[in-house]
Amino acid sequence: VCLEAGTLQPFHMEQFYSADTFVQQSLPISEAAPFPEPPDPKTCSPQEYLEYYIFPVLLPGMAELLHQAEKEKCFERRRTKFIACDFLTEWLYNKNPKRKDESFTEFFSIPFVKDWLKDHPRPPIPLSLLLSEEEASIVIQSFWRGYRVRCDSEIQELRQWQKQLRENKNIIKKVKEFWTKQEAK
Repeated sequence: VCLEAGTLQPFHMEQFYSADTFVQQSLPISEAAPFPEPPDPKTCSPQEYLEYYIFPVLLPGMAELLHQAEKEKCFERRRTKFIACDFLTEWLYNKNPKRKDESFTEFFSIPFVKDWLKDHPRPPIPLSLLLSEEEASIVIQSFWRGYRVRCDSEIQELRQWQKQLRENKNIIKKVKEFWTKQEAK
């Protein structure tokens, strides 16, 4: 759902395919011409600050976030491993003009993220979210095949035979006797 001109409108992915489209359709744009020179960030109005310093950086990041969320199938599933705040943090950190000549930094390698996670560790992501659909189907199918094989009467007979063999030979007792003899020497 998107808020436009005070009314609730349905959310459409096509609206957000570029930052320019996003700005044009969901944010009120002032009629004034673009700023000829950057306004002083300490004395300019909040609107000027947002339009000159925040939106030109944040809106392309939000558009990229929506593209990535679509790739991760966030709009098709209730739960996914994709964490939008992590993606946006990584994107903004790497697109920072002050870091222009530096190499790409992964989210968990960003210094302030490392510091934060030392004091606030995250719970592990469940395996169900880490596996792709193909990997999950392989795990489920292999478990089911194993279950069906273990239900087979011939396999049950073999398992009973192995159990009796272990009990009759009593391997643990023989190993203890062996080591007792070795220690006595």
